[in-house]
Amino acid sequence: MQIKNRNLFRITRFILLKLPGLFKFFSKFRSSQKRILIIKTDAIGDFILFRNFIEITKKSEIFKDHQVDLLGNELWQDIATQYDNKFIGDFFFINPNELYEKPLTTFKLGWRLFKYNYETVLQPTFARTFINDGLAGLTAAKQIIGFKGDTERINIKYKTKTDRFYTTKMLLPVGINFEFERSRFFFENVLKQPVTINGPSIPVDNSIRKGIIIFPGAAVFKRSWEGKKFVGLIKLVLQHTSQPVYLAGGPDELQIGEYLTKNLPSNSVDNLIGKTSLTQLIELIGNAALIIANETAAIHIAAATQTKAVCILGGGHFGRFAPYPDQMQNKLVCNYEKMECYQCNWNCIYQTMENEPYPCVANVSLEKVWQAVLPLLVD
Repeated sequence: MQIKNRNLFRITRFILLKLPGLFKFFSKFRSSQKRILIIKTDAIGDFILFRNFIEITKKSEIFKDHQVDLLGNELWQDIATQYDNKFIGDFFFINPNELYEKPLTTFKLGWRLFKYNYETVLQPTFARTFINDGLAGLTAAKQIIGFKGDTERINIKYKTKTDRFYTTKMLLPVGINFEFERSRFFFENVLKQPVTINGPSIPVDNSIRKGIIIFPGAAVFKRSWEGKKFVGLIKLVLQHTSQPVYLAGGPDELQIGEYLTKNLPSNSVDNLIGKTSLTQLIELIGNAALIIANETAAIHIAAATQTKAVCILGGGHFGRFAPYPDQMQNKLVCNYEKMECYQCNWNCIYQTMENEPYPCVANVSLEKVWQAVLPLLVD
């Protein structure tokens, strides 16, 4: 978390660390309701990998007669309300990073959650955050279940204090690194039943697949493959297929879209960057013949809609989000060049220019990606 206003953060910190104890005291004088809260405030790709466990929770023997509520990230609000609304009673959507400097908003949300009188709160993200831990504590639920976790996204001095909010802290077995498998482990233990799904899934009508969609951007610029390599790749694609080629992505990627269209033959691609909603993007990906992208949510949406995909992969979170494990369905074709510094959590040890990608991304050659794309092209 990056804090700009330390004074506002200090107030929020007080709310997150001190008030849960007070709320817990008052909760002794009430009986909890048959209601559970799932806290999942990560990015879009994380939610795509996670969302199928909501339905499993709602239909489980242990929670089938409970209302299931979801505290999520406003980034993927449209996805959750369209695809998961029949399993969720109440939604709460936040920008988790903004709450650190919005103490009044944080207090109001915490008070609202406390009043819902939850029996159980589930916090299934292994890399816990201070804001999620604090909000879980403010519910004062009878059970608050999460992972023991690590300190990738939470300072150890806060984690030591928020650990006490949890009634159960699971230890993740060595070797379970992929996010979907972490969620499977969590819910199999909470629900006390096997979880048989073998990958993310989103229902789309994809009887006719057409078009090749290129996602040239990434949430962090330095995790993106170079624009000039995308230009070269797209030119090769255009030479070998009659399929329409589209550029897609969010509003933050308009600049790379303009660069590509400027350096490609006129009218050779349809630039949809910044022009689609998330739900429209899911339908677009679900009806495509092929997706080519950096490690972004688009790759996970492709997997969830059974769409062929080629991923240009760096090493910061290697194995956590991609590549998909061998035993999973919907396997992606991932292109990477392994380095000794892989799994650095994107704390790169190399000095690079601001407008250059990380070396683990830049090292992936155009030829390597093209050789992965070529067998998947259709006319």
